[in-house]
Amino acid sequence: MVKGARKILVLGCRGCVAVCSAGGDKEVKILSAALKLGVKRSGGEIEIDEDTLVRQCDPEYIEPLNERAKDYDLVMSMACGVGVNFVADRCPDVNVVPALNTTFYGANLSSGEWKELCAGCGACVLHLTGGLCPVARCAKSLSNGPCGGSQGGRCEINPDVPCIWQLIYDRLSKQDRKEELKNIMPIRDWTTAGHGGPRRRVREDLLP
Repeated sequence: MVKGARKILVLGCRGCVAVCSAGGDKEVKILSAALKLGVKRSGGEIEIDEDTLVRQCDPEYIEPLNERAKDYDLVMSMACGVGVNFVADRCPDVNVVPALNTTFYGANLSSGEWKELCAGCGACVLHLTGGLCPVARCAKSLSNGPCGGSQGGRCEINPDVPCIWQLIYDRLSKQDRKEELKNIMPIRDWTTAGHGGPRRRVREDLLP
């Protein structure tokens, strides 16, 4: 991605990626040092500047970058994919590339370990499933109970993964809500999940 670039801005973010120790101030310095070393070893020359924004998904923090970015051959964003898109949209004359692979919306289970808990599908059913998401946490995103392959409370696709519908059943049983599982959920409207193109949400109460 950086081949041919003579002047690069490594741009970090103090949002989610900083919390995940993937794209904050510290990681910007580490990546910059690695890039400089790699280019030097290959016999090339490169100038690298470093900066970290409060957030790369908020226009007010990106605005100061609009003109400055033109001074670089390439901006390497250490934000999530949203941040990369946001910066690229606002700096159309500059090559903006990602430094990270964004994999999912995760929860921090322990130091260095994250787990996907939400698919951001836009049609939340957590009030019906004991707060546990069958869309993100079921290999088949089933809406009405476990599949025939679930055995011993484990997923047939990956035995290391607990069957989320078993967990939902156990949770609702403890809450004396087991009877609610007899209510069949209707066919899911997947149009809110992004399959019809980029999603957009507008809160009228926050518009100027």
